[in-house]
Amino acid sequence: MTTGTMRLGDLAATEAVGAKLASGLRAGDVITLKGPLGAGKTSIARGLLAALGLAGEAPSPSFAIVQPYDLPEVRLPVMHVDLYRLDEAAELAELGLDDALYDSALVVEWPDRAGTGAWPDALRLTLAIEPDGARRLTWEAPAAWERRWP
Repeated sequence: MTTGTMRLGDLAATEAVGAKLASGLRAGDVITLKGPLGAGKTSIARGLLAALGLAGEAPSPSFAIVQPYDLPEVRLPVMHVDLYRLDEAAELAELGLDDALYDSALVVEWPDRAGTGAWPDALRLTLAIEPDGARRLTWEAPAAWERRWP
């Protein structure tokens, strides 16, 4: 497991992180995004989806919980997931995310709602808002991500 941090000065830098993630993303990958409301979780996901070819801006999946993106709108199928509205981790099974990993990648906001131990091989990204408004990105990259991130 490798760890690190970087400073993201603005929205463009935050979306650029998503674009970098897209370059090494594979089916079966999980990226988790933690941080307070407004920290930039959805901005990273939007940058990733744009780099995969999505035309237009991706909506936040807050109300849908799972927003799928499939071929041909993106080069690799992605499930953008927002678990904020989950009441308990047991509800996760109803979303069918494990089956999606056969041919898709998952980008999961609010992963702590899935309970401890969910997606042990995920690339874990945490965003914090700095006093000057910039973002601090901290990551934990498992062995599967070592040559792909950062």
